[in-house]
Amino acid sequence: MPTMLRMAHPDLIVSWLHTLVEATANVAFALSGLLAGIRKQLDVVGLCVVMGLAAFGGGTLRDVLLDRRPFFWVEHPGWLWVLIAAGIAAILFVRSSQFEFTERAIQWPDALGLGLFTASGTQLGLAQDMPTIVAVLMGVVSATFGGILRDVVCNEIPTALRDRRPYAVCAFAGGWVYVLAAQFATPGTAFVLAAITATATRAWALLSRYELPARHTAKPTE
Repeated sequence: MPTMLRMAHPDLIVSWLHTLVEATANVAFALSGLLAGIRKQLDVVGLCVVMGLAAFGGGTLRDVLLDRRPFFWVEHPGWLWVLIAAGIAAILFVRSSQFEFTERAIQWPDALGLGLFTASGTQLGLAQDMPTIVAVLMGVVSATFGGILRDVVCNEIPTALRDRRPYAVCAFAGGWVYVLAAQFATPGTAFVLAAITATATRAWALLSRYELPARHTAKPTE
């Protein structure tokens, strides 16, 4: 007797896997939002807002640009309840004195979400027959915009724009890995390679403290 997986239509399997990846990426970015909100001592409303922006901001902007409906959080409203419950639980049970909510701690779930959203956004862009550069930029938007919104609401210059360690560059590289790998391998393999590339390069930058070159200007004399 054939298994359920063999009986399923390939499009249904792809759709299920994409939903799983989106959910995992959303959880990773939501966790980064939760840590950032606790670090800033936000109330329960603030925590839920920051978590929601971090989790859904990049994917929503991507879907708006691609004219893709429904949005993930509209199609799967249960995740909104998960975010609300997590915010309430954090307020009730988590005390900042119990954990060290440093910026570095926030960066690890952020790196995971970066890789997953990079691969997902690039895949969706190519699926809609976008030019390769546009598809790659959809991956960058998906991977970075949620974190930018999180940092702006937390009254910080976005990490993607200020820490000089590769961030958007990691997403850009991961997107091109997907484009190139898709020419020789299955979409699933290309997805994994792209996600690993973006996450691993970001993790390497954090561990090695590598910084991108920057232009230094002399301070004006008084």
